[in-house]
Amino acid sequence: MAYRRTPAVQQRLDAQRQAIAAAAVALLTERGYQGLSISAVAERAGIATGSLYRHYADKSELMVSIFRDLCGREVDAVTSAAANGTAATRVGAVVETFAYRALRNPTLAYALLAEPVDAALDAERLVLRRAFAGAFADAIRYGITTGEFPPQDADLAAAALVGAVGEVLTGPLQSGTLHAGPTPPETVPALVALSLRALGAQ
Repeated sequence: MAYRRTPAVQQRLDAQRQAIAAAAVALLTERGYQGLSISAVAERAGIATGSLYRHYADKSELMVSIFRDLCGREVDAVTSAAANGTAATRVGAVVETFAYRALRNPTLAYALLAEPVDAALDAERLVLRRAFAGAFADAIRYGITTGEFPPQDADLAAAALVGAVGEVLTGPLQSGTLHAGPTPPETVPALVALSLRALGAQ
């Protein structure tokens, strides 16, 4: 006869899983991917390391779950911000939402976007990049329809913008400051302007 968890046991396991996720995000925010370990997550969560391994086989499996959740939140924020307005407003919203949220938490954003990680996490990053490109592409197609942008390959332009925005932000996110370039109030509007020029906006 198969073992069935009692509601109390399931509740305890669910609480552990939530504590593990919260601890992992906190450590990722403080230390980045390379500074995070299973033992540190377990200690922060207030559980034994063995208990954590009941939920996740290893660091990679834990981080895939965390990345998937965090990236989903970022995509939702960008998609919501770019849902209305002119095409230029929508493109600007994608850039601004993505960039400002990243710059507010540079260590976490660098871990999600560019820090060296294993192959499983790189696959999650690809999903994130495609989702951001999709938000750009939707705004570009809308702009082509309204005449704000000239006819063009929306998917190609969107992929190029994702690459450009990510490249500009990677250095500042890695260092945790913008000492090597403009301050955030100058950087983000400049990225918006660059994106609109690249799309041929009037």
